[in-house]
Amino acid sequence: MRLLLVSDLHYTLRQFDFVVDIAPDFDVVVIAGDHLDISSAVELDAQIVVVGKYLEVLRDATSLIVSSGNHDLTGEDPHGERAALWMSETRAAGIPTDGDTIELGDTMITICPWWDGPIGREAVEAQLVRDATRRPARWIWVYHWPPTGSPTSWTGTKHYGDPDLAGWVERFAPDIVLTGHVHEPPFKPGGSWWDRTEGAAPSWIFNPGRQIGPMPTRIELDLDAGTATWRSLMGDEMIELAPR
Repeated sequence: MRLLLVSDLHYTLRQFDFVVDIAPDFDVVVIAGDHLDISSAVELDAQIVVVGKYLEVLRDATSLIVSSGNHDLTGEDPHGERAALWMSETRAAGIPTDGDTIELGDTMITICPWWDGPIGREAVEAQLVRDATRRPARWIWVYHWPPTGSPTSWTGTKHYGDPDLAGWVERFAPDIVLTGHVHEPPFKPGGSWWDRTEGAAPSWIFNPGRQIGPMPTRIELDLDAGTATWRSLMGDEMIELAPR
Protein backbone atom coordinates (compact mmCIF):
# COMPACT_ATOMS: atom_id res chain seq x y z
CA MET A 1 0.00 0.00 0.00
CA ARG A 2 1.28 3.43 -0.99
CA LEU A 3 -0.15 6.22 1.16
CA LEU A 4 0.22 9.97 0.73
CA LEU A 5 -0.10 12.28 3.75
CA VAL A 6 -0.67 16.01 3.42
CA SER A 7 -2.12 18.45 5.90
CA ASP A 8 -2.69 22.16 6.50
CA LEU A 9 -3.38 23.11 2.89
CA HIS A 10 -5.30 26.11 4.25
CA TYR A 11 -7.27 26.83 1.08
CA THR A 12 -4.09 27.07 -0.99
CA LEU A 13 -5.66 26.03 -4.27
CA ARG A 14 -2.37 25.48 -6.09
CA GLN A 15 -1.48 22.91 -3.44
CA PHE A 16 -4.85 21.22 -3.84
CA ASP A 17 -4.15 21.14 -7.60
CA PHE A 18 -0.80 19.47 -6.92
CA VAL A 19 -2.41 16.80 -4.74
CA VAL A 20 -5.00 16.14 -7.46
CA ASP A 21 -2.21 15.66 -10.00
CA ILE A 22 -0.26 13.09 -7.98
CA ALA A 23 -3.18 11.33 -6.24
CA PRO A 24 -3.48 8.53 -8.85
CA ASP A 25 0.04 7.40 -7.93
CA PHE A 26 -1.17 6.37 -4.46
CA ASP A 27 -3.55 3.78 -3.08
CA VAL A 28 -4.68 6.12 -0.32
CA VAL A 29 -4.51 9.91 0.10
CA VAL A 30 -4.92 11.33 3.62
CA ILE A 31 -5.54 15.04 4.22
CA ALA A 32 -5.17 15.46 7.97
CA GLY A 33 -7.12 18.63 8.62
CA ASP A 34 -7.06 22.40 8.11
CA HIS A 35 -8.49 22.37 4.62
CA LEU A 36 -9.89 25.86 5.19
CA ASP A 37 -8.21 29.11 6.23
CA ILE A 38 -9.99 31.30 8.77
CA SER A 39 -7.67 34.22 7.93
CA SER A 40 -8.58 34.19 4.23
CA ALA A 41 -10.61 37.00 2.67
CA VAL A 42 -12.79 34.29 1.11
CA GLU A 43 -15.87 33.48 3.19
CA LEU A 44 -15.80 30.05 4.83
CA ASP A 45 -19.01 29.00 3.09
CA ALA A 46 -17.39 29.68 -0.29
CA GLN A 47 -14.20 27.88 0.76
CA ILE A 48 -16.24 24.83 1.73
CA VAL A 49 -17.86 24.68 -1.70
CA VAL A 50 -14.51 24.88 -3.51
CA VAL A 51 -12.72 22.43 -1.22
CA GLY A 52 -15.68 20.06 -1.50
CA LYS A 53 -15.23 19.98 -5.28
CA TYR A 54 -11.54 19.17 -4.89
CA LEU A 55 -12.35 16.37 -2.47
CA GLU A 56 -14.82 14.87 -4.92
CA VAL A 57 -12.17 14.88 -7.66
CA LEU A 58 -9.72 13.18 -5.29
CA ARG A 59 -12.36 10.65 -4.25
CA ASP A 60 -12.78 9.66 -7.89
CA ALA A 61 -9.01 9.32 -8.38
CA THR A 62 -8.10 7.13 -5.38
CA SER A 63 -9.13 6.18 -1.85
CA LEU A 64 -9.43 9.46 0.03
CA ILE A 65 -9.52 10.06 3.79
CA VAL A 66 -9.98 13.48 5.39
CA SER A 67 -10.12 14.69 8.98
CA SER A 68 -10.93 18.08 10.43
CA GLY A 69 -8.57 20.60 11.97
CA ASN A 70 -9.04 23.74 14.02
CA HIS A 71 -9.43 25.91 10.91
CA ASP A 72 -12.31 23.72 9.75
CA LEU A 73 -14.68 24.51 12.63
CA THR A 74 -17.82 26.23 11.36
CA GLY A 75 -20.35 26.14 14.20
CA GLU A 76 -21.59 24.45 17.33
CA ASP A 77 -22.69 20.82 17.51
CA PRO A 78 -25.75 19.74 19.54
CA HIS A 79 -23.61 19.77 22.68
CA GLY A 80 -22.59 23.39 22.21
CA GLU A 81 -19.01 22.54 21.24
CA ARG A 82 -17.32 23.88 18.12
CA ALA A 83 -17.17 21.38 15.27
CA ALA A 84 -16.49 21.03 11.55
CA LEU A 85 -20.16 20.73 10.68
CA TRP A 86 -19.48 20.57 6.95
CA MET A 87 -17.76 17.20 7.34
CA SER A 88 -21.23 15.65 7.24
CA GLU A 89 -21.43 16.82 3.62
CA THR A 90 -18.06 15.19 2.96
CA ARG A 91 -19.33 11.89 4.36
CA ALA A 92 -22.49 12.19 2.27
CA ALA A 93 -20.23 12.47 -0.78
CA GLY A 94 -18.80 9.05 0.04
CA ILE A 95 -15.55 10.25 1.60
CA PRO A 96 -14.51 8.73 4.97
CA THR A 97 -14.08 11.46 7.56
CA ASP A 98 -14.41 12.41 11.24
CA GLY A 99 -15.54 9.54 13.42
CA ASP A 100 -15.30 6.94 10.66
CA THR A 101 -13.18 3.82 10.62
CA ILE A 102 -12.26 2.05 7.39
CA GLU A 103 -10.51 -1.22 6.67
CA LEU A 104 -8.25 -1.71 3.68
CA GLY A 105 -6.98 -5.28 3.60
CA ASP A 106 -5.07 -5.89 6.82
CA THR A 107 -5.03 -2.16 7.70
CA MET A 108 -7.60 -0.32 9.81
CA ILE A 109 -7.66 3.48 9.70
CA THR A 110 -9.36 5.41 12.52
CA ILE A 111 -10.26 9.00 11.57
CA CYS A 112 -10.48 11.33 14.54
CA PRO A 113 -12.14 14.76 14.48
CA TRP A 114 -10.76 17.97 15.92
CA TRP A 115 -12.54 18.14 19.26
CA ASP A 116 -13.24 21.35 21.13
CA GLY A 117 -14.63 20.29 24.50
CA PRO A 118 -15.05 17.43 26.99
CA ILE A 119 -17.87 15.70 25.11
CA GLY A 120 -15.88 15.73 21.88
CA ARG A 121 -12.85 14.38 23.71
CA GLU A 122 -14.91 11.58 25.23
CA ALA A 123 -16.23 10.67 21.78
CA VAL A 124 -12.70 10.36 20.38
CA GLU A 125 -11.61 8.20 23.30
CA ALA A 126 -14.67 5.99 22.87
CA GLN A 127 -13.83 5.63 19.18
CA LEU A 128 -10.30 4.49 20.02
CA VAL A 129 -11.52 2.08 22.69
CA ARG A 130 -13.98 0.57 20.21
CA ASP A 131 -11.43 0.15 17.45
CA ALA A 132 -8.79 -1.27 19.82
CA THR A 133 -11.00 -4.32 20.35
CA ARG A 134 -10.89 -5.21 16.67
CA ARG A 135 -7.49 -4.04 15.51
CA PRO A 136 -6.04 -6.05 12.60
CA ALA A 137 -2.39 -6.44 11.62
CA ARG A 138 -1.90 -2.69 11.14
CA TRP A 139 -3.71 0.17 12.91
CA ILE A 140 -3.37 3.74 11.63
CA TRP A 141 -4.85 6.88 13.20
CA VAL A 142 -5.54 10.20 11.48
CA TYR A 143 -5.44 12.97 14.12
CA HIS A 144 -4.76 16.61 13.27
CA TRP A 145 -2.54 17.51 16.24
CA PRO A 146 0.73 15.66 17.00
CA PRO A 147 1.45 14.51 20.56
CA THR A 148 3.21 16.70 23.06
CA GLY A 149 6.85 15.91 23.75
CA SER A 150 7.42 14.63 20.22
CA PRO A 151 9.83 16.27 17.76
CA THR A 152 6.83 16.35 15.40
CA SER A 153 5.34 19.05 17.66
CA TRP A 154 8.50 21.15 18.12
CA THR A 155 8.12 24.76 16.93
CA GLY A 156 11.75 25.70 17.44
CA THR A 157 11.04 27.22 20.85
CA LYS A 158 8.56 24.85 22.50
CA HIS A 159 6.60 21.64 22.13
CA TYR A 160 3.13 22.53 20.87
CA GLY A 161 1.49 19.14 21.02
CA ASP A 162 -1.63 17.46 22.32
CA PRO A 163 -1.17 15.74 25.71
CA ASP A 164 -4.36 13.73 25.24
CA LEU A 165 -3.02 12.18 22.06
CA ALA A 166 0.26 11.41 23.80
CA GLY A 167 -1.66 9.53 26.48
CA TRP A 168 -3.77 7.63 23.96
CA VAL A 169 -0.72 6.62 21.94
CA GLU A 170 0.93 5.27 25.08
CA ARG A 171 -2.27 3.43 26.04
CA PHE A 172 -3.27 1.90 22.71
CA ALA A 173 0.06 1.78 20.80
CA PRO A 174 -1.23 2.27 17.23
CA ASP A 175 1.22 1.38 14.50
CA ILE A 176 1.11 4.78 12.80
CA VAL A 177 -0.37 8.21 13.61
CA LEU A 178 -0.79 10.71 10.76
CA THR A 179 -0.91 14.33 11.94
CA GLY A 180 -0.32 17.97 10.96
CA HIS A 181 -1.29 21.25 12.66
CA VAL A 182 2.20 22.34 13.76
CA HIS A 183 3.87 23.73 10.66
CA GLU A 184 7.47 24.15 11.78
CA PRO A 185 8.88 20.82 13.07
CA PRO A 186 10.52 19.46 9.90
CA PHE A 187 12.31 22.77 9.38
CA LYS A 188 13.59 23.42 12.91
CA PRO A 189 16.66 22.03 14.71
CA GLY A 190 15.33 19.56 17.22
CA GLY A 191 12.13 19.07 15.25
CA SER A 192 11.29 16.36 12.76
CA TRP A 193 8.67 15.09 10.33
CA TRP A 194 8.79 11.69 12.04
CA ASP A 195 9.03 10.18 15.49
CA ARG A 196 9.01 6.66 16.92
CA THR A 197 7.85 6.09 20.45
CA GLU A 198 9.68 3.83 22.85
CA GLY A 199 8.47 0.59 24.37
CA ALA A 200 7.67 -2.96 23.35
CA ALA A 201 5.05 -1.78 20.84
CA PRO A 202 6.36 1.52 19.43
CA SER A 203 4.25 3.84 17.29
CA TRP A 204 5.36 5.90 14.30
CA ILE A 205 4.23 9.55 14.35
CA PHE A 206 4.29 11.63 11.16
CA ASN A 207 3.76 15.35 10.53
CA PRO A 208 4.65 16.74 7.07
CA GLY A 209 4.71 20.38 8.24
CA ARG A 210 3.79 23.22 5.93
CA GLN A 211 5.51 25.34 3.29
CA ILE A 212 4.38 28.14 1.00
CA GLY A 213 4.25 27.77 -2.76
CA PRO A 214 2.47 25.49 -5.22
CA MET A 215 3.68 22.21 -3.72
CA PRO A 216 2.72 21.10 -0.22
CA THR A 217 5.11 19.31 2.05
CA ARG A 218 4.11 15.66 2.00
CA ILE A 219 4.98 12.24 3.33
CA GLU A 220 4.85 9.14 1.17
CA LEU A 221 4.49 5.85 3.04
CA ASP A 222 5.22 2.64 1.18
CA LEU A 223 3.91 0.14 3.71
CA ASP A 224 4.90 -2.89 1.62
CA ALA A 225 8.49 -1.71 1.15
CA GLY A 226 8.65 -0.38 4.72
CA THR A 227 9.76 3.16 3.87
CA ALA A 228 8.63 6.72 4.57
CA THR A 229 9.75 9.67 2.44
CA TRP A 230 9.31 13.37 3.26
CA ARG A 231 9.31 15.73 0.30
CA SER A 232 9.67 19.51 0.56
CA LEU A 233 11.50 22.46 -0.96
CA MET A 234 14.48 21.38 1.15
CA GLY A 235 14.67 18.12 -0.76
CA ASP A 236 13.75 14.54 0.07
CA GLU A 237 14.45 12.49 3.18
CA MET A 238 13.72 8.78 3.57
CA ILE A 239 13.66 6.47 6.56
CA GLU A 240 13.07 2.76 6.89
CA LEU A 241 10.16 1.67 9.03
CA ALA A 242 11.55 -0.82 11.52
CA PRO A 243 9.18 -3.67 12.40
CA ARG A 244 7.40 -3.61 15.73
